[in-house]
Amino acid sequence: QVRLVESGGGLVQAGDSLRLSCVVSGRTGSSYAMGWFRQTSGKEREYVAAISWIGGSAYHADSVKGRFTISRDLAKNTLYLQMKSLKPEDTAVYFCAAVPRPRNTGRKPSDYDYWGQGTQVTVSS
Repeated sequence: QVRLVESGGGLVQAGDSLRLSCVVSGRTGSSYAMGWFRQTSGKEREYVAAISWIGGSAYHADSVKGRFTISRDLAKNTLYLQMKSLKPEDTAVYFCAAVPRPRNTGRKPSDYDYWGQGTQVTVSS
């Protein structure tokens, strides 16, 4: 079992930066992949970024490429999402996710087995 706890959300202005954290507890093997998704009311959960837990290979959705960066600190068992140049359309609940053995592209919610409770990010114009 893997437990994920997000933090770092809040209310910011357009153009500001914010860093989300996701503390990972439980068994995380060498093949684990982690991801960030976001969701607004009435919409499906949207892929933001993914990373291989040990190797560190990172991938980002086109909508956030160049503004958001996914990373992890193995010593702290923590996943991060650094967000810069935030826009009002980035407003959403952000979730971290994990899967023991990556399947498919890792860009769909169904590609992951474990989820955090989410953290709200609100960007005002």
